[in-house]
Amino acid sequence: MKVLIAIDSFKGSISSIDGSKAISLGIKDVDPDIEIVTLPLADGGEGTVEALVQATEGQFVKREVIGPLHEKVDAVYGILGDKKTAVIEVAAACGLPLVPSNKRNPFVTTTYGVGELICDAIEKGCRDFVIGLGGSATNDAGVGMLQALGFKFLNQYNEEIGWGGKELQNIHKIDVADIHPELQACTFKVACDVNNPLYGPTGAAYIFGPQKGATAEMIKELDQGLENFAQIVLDELGMDIHNIAGAGAAGGLGAAFAGFLHASLQSGIQLILDLIAMEEKIQGADFVITGEGRLDGQTSMGKAPLGVAQLAHKHHIPVIALAGGISEDTSTLNKLGITSYFSIMNAPMSLEEAMDSKITFDNLRLTTKQLFRLIRAVR
Repeated sequence: MKVLIAIDSFKGSISSIDGSKAISLGIKDVDPDIEIVTLPLADGGEGTVEALVQATEGQFVKREVIGPLHEKVDAVYGILGDKKTAVIEVAAACGLPLVPSNKRNPFVTTTYGVGELICDAIEKGCRDFVIGLGGSATNDAGVGMLQALGFKFLNQYNEEIGWGGKELQNIHKIDVADIHPELQACTFKVACDVNNPLYGPTGAAYIFGPQKGATAEMIKELDQGLENFAQIVLDELGMDIHNIAGAGAAGGLGAAFAGFLHASLQSGIQLILDLIAMEEKIQGADFVITGEGRLDGQTSMGKAPLGVAQLAHKHHIPVIALAGGISEDTSTLNKLGITSYFSIMNAPMSLEEAMDSKITFDNLRLTTKQLFRLIRAVR
């Protein structure tokens, strides 16, 4: 028997890699001879670097960069096994966890560190990039990142603007004379699972600003800055970055990647599945095991387990999904490729206990062991 394990992390509890180990042990407890293929998963958000480095036998790179509050932070990105593809989670350089809750202020937070990571990867020979958007503390439309890559944004006095979302309304001119010389040789694939435009009622500031510390008055000003930036880009460079689907992702980083770096914005899970050659490795599998921390209606909107299930369904392979929590609307997943799903919770417990990594590990192992005892008996 061959079993392919492809689970996302159980956010805040256990990583995709450790969760996969627990499931593997549960299977081996029943039958040590079962062939197991493990593919750690992510959907473009947290855990993407770790999953792709592990799946491709790549390497991690640590680099000191300018963080969201203009202070130095250590950020980690990955170089995949092909030695030419870098994978970067923008949150590593400008994420919300890097900003204490009492200091969250998208007027000042910058994406400059993301550009520094790209430059570092270019210097190490990478020309292909996989970018995971999400979790940013910023609303600067990626201008900070572009500044690190050599783009200059000038105010009415022909001086370079500073960092942060508040500076966008001061942009009057764009200078592209000194951009990084290797950028034209680079390709960018960006995992982006939102369709928000850059500004307006459904744009970056109004939809994502509050979680980044923006007040109602700040949101109005940030939105005006985004609109000003989009208009200057249209006038100076002839690019409409506002109406790109996903332009408003990660505080407008989607617009910067798609417009200035000609990136392809695509479904996070589909991008990851392609990169780890999931369709090739699923061949011959008798079962696929997937899962994440919570299975619910959002899972059917394109998250990792559904992407795995749809691919397995294409090849007529049964799919078992494991999760910490399961909601009432999870049954819709049975119609979308997941054969059956199970909660790993085996007793009443507090949220703190449920999030404990050791408890999660043990529960994943135990649940898998019991499932495969049943499978062995039936077969």
